[in-house]
Amino acid sequence: MKNNVNQLEQIINYRFKNINFLKKALIHKSFDNLDNNEKLEFLGDRVLGLIIAKRLIEIYPNEREGIIDKKYANLINKKTCAKISKKINIKEFMSLSSSHRKLHRSEEKIMSDCLEALIGAIYLDSGLKSAEKFVLTFWNDYIVNSVKTFVDPKTQLQEYSLKKFKELPKYTFYKNSGPQHRPTFKIFVQIKNSKKINGVGSSKKDAQQNAALKLLKSLNIL
Repeated sequence: MKNNVNQLEQIINYRFKNINFLKKALIHKSFDNLDNNEKLEFLGDRVLGLIIAKRLIEIYPNEREGIIDKKYANLINKKTCAKISKKINIKEFMSLSSSHRKLHRSEEKIMSDCLEALIGAIYLDSGLKSAEKFVLTFWNDYIVNSVKTFVDPKTQLQEYSLKKFKELPKYTFYKNSGPQHRPTFKIFVQIKNSKKINGVGSSKKDAQQNAALKLLKSLNIL
């Protein structure tokens, strides 16, 4: 571990009864293929989901399930977890192989997975109440902002196409280029009566989102 774990305890304002839970939460599989944080991540993902779902139902008792589900998805996704991970500087405390420490392409997933493992570790160390306190503290700004539901471009395009044409958008993978550690993907998207629009990104998912965004703009939907 690059830094002393006690520093991380200070940042998150939680002191572990069993420090081994915290230490394991910070071990990535690239550092130790057998003794790592994967099971804690599995647990933490479920604990996080429960806490966020419960909080959203408390805040929006009269909201439709479909709207709450979109808010929920935005709050627990990898991007939000990665932002919170950066806020607490979690990567500086992780045990990673030297090659993974230099990887920027997978940094978001590595950090967000570790944050979920940290939630799992807190849950095992002292139960749901402590895990809930941690989550609601660090997710507070995102929960407050959830009053404005963000719907990603791919979902918007899908909803538009289904409503207007009863068909899903068609995505076509074109090619990927660039070095193996930092590839660029190019994808085309088309809906009925539209032109083929291309999008590029560092992953197929990002390329699809970018293509959907460009098509929505071309149709004056955004």
